Amino acid sequence: MNETLPLLTVVFFFGLFFLIFLIRAIAGMKKRGSAPEREKTTEVSFVVDTFHGLVARLKDKERELEVLRKKAEDRADVIETYNEYILQSVPSGVISLDRGLTVTRINAAAERILGVKAGDFIGKSYTELFGDPLQALLRSGAVEGRSETHYTIHSGKDIHIGYSLTPLVDSQKEIIGRLLVFTDLTELKALEAQAELRDRLSSLGEMAAGMAHELRNPMGVIAGYTKLLGKKVEPSSLHIVDSITNEIAVMDRIITDFLSFARPTEPRIATIDLSDIIGKCAGHLETHDVRIFSAVEGVPAIQGDEILLRQAFANLVQNAVEAMPHGGELGIGFVADENAVEVSVSDTGHGVPESIRDKIFLPFYTTKDKGTGLGLAIVHKIVVSHRGSVAVESREGATTFRVKLPRKQVTTPR
Repeated sequence: MNETLPLLTVVFFFGLFFLIFLIRAIAGMKKRGSAPEREKTTEVSFVVDTFHGLVARLKDKERELEVLRKKAEDRADVIETYNEYILQSVPSGVISLDRGLTVTRINAAAERILGVKAGDFIGKSYTELFGDPLQALLRSGAVEGRSETHYTIHSGKDIHIGYSLTPLVDSQKEIIGRLLVFTDLTELKALEAQAELRDRLSSLGEMAAGMAHELRNPMGVIAGYTKLLGKKVEPSSLHIVDSITNEIAVMDRIITDFLSFARPTEPRIATIDLSDIIGKCAGHLETHDVRIFSAVEGVPAIQGDEILLRQAFANLVQNAVEAMPHGGELGIGFVADENAVEVSVSDTGHGVPESIRDKIFLPFYTTKDKGTGLGLAIVHKIVVSHRGSVAVESREGATTFRVKLPRKQVTTPR
């Protein structure tokens, strides 16, 4: 419409000019009265033909302008579509907001990281999409470079994100809103923590091996003298000897676990059936008070050490059962893709307080009255030796350990 307005204006003024010219021509012909009729017709025809020719040329120009306009619109659509492809393909989450902090765009990565659907929040206030600390950051109007924070998404899951918050500007450099770009760093942080813990446990393991051997020798001597003592004391005093023997057995079990933890782990890689391993671990620990729900049929085969992984999952299942002294539910499940298998072991016990979650994989750290504090440390060591990872999610009345193992071992871990 805007492109045709100048054309109509030209036609109008040309028509007006033509009418004036025609009126003058007729007036001239009247004044000349004696001019032949044929000359009058020729002069008028020339003016009319000229007018029609000019109108035709103007219409041709109008059609050319329409074609150019259509091409410009098509080009703009192509550019916009291409930009949309780029926005939806980047692995980082991108969310744009207008000046009033209304959500205007959410890309696919942002949907995946935050666990939301774009259609549910576009056109709505930022307060409906974000919680603190991102909500407070947007409200403050601050500009953030590269920063990191813990964030709880709509499903209640805690993640660690790296983000930047910048003004959104148009082609005239005018601020028209805000742009939030963020990345899920949860797995990266978990890997960093696992690597740090592995280094700490490796150093501790070397000391543990020497200490365990030094303790086992005097323990053997004490056990021998206890047996001799049991043959010489009065029957009424045998319960004292039995108590000593029981304590020696407990200490021997601790030393055995200590040696198991300290011993270098060299997995013997073979193709193994995780369904069979986990099923046997759960079956051996079934009690009347704990109901076991196992859904591990069809777990893809992986490459690993069957004996070590059997020990790891047995410790996890035993740990879950002990977390429910008054009974509860033990759930075992899995998810898998072409690269890895993740097995989850869940219980309905007392949960793991957030303040100690970073410590539960350390050796000798335990909250149990009779625990050695080595069970989860051994689990962690075995899983890491298979190039995997183990993580815990917990709240009051529910704890889940997630063991992620690669389906193929490229090289044998040292």
